Amino acid sequence: MSDLTTRFNDAVAASKTLSERPDNMTLLKMYSLYKQGSQGDVTGERPGMTDFVARAKWDAWQTQAGKSREQAMEEYVALYDSLKD
Repeated sequence: MSDLTTRFNDAVAASKTLSERPDNMTLLKMYSLYKQGSQGDVTGERPGMTDFVARAKWDAWQTQAGKSREQAMEEYVALYDSLKD
């Protein structure tokens, strides 16, 4: 496993124990970077209008389209580092 993948996985695990819950926009950013870093570009159809949470997550992930997995991992780690104590 590469150093980047290790740092990414460590940041993902540690993000669950942040002392303060990030605001919703930051959580969506973390989610989108996580999905892009772990799975690549968004897949599937956009959720319907009545599923607000799933639709917001899908839209956030869609904003990362075209970004390499490595770049998304780097950005996730940097975002986590800015939030931790």
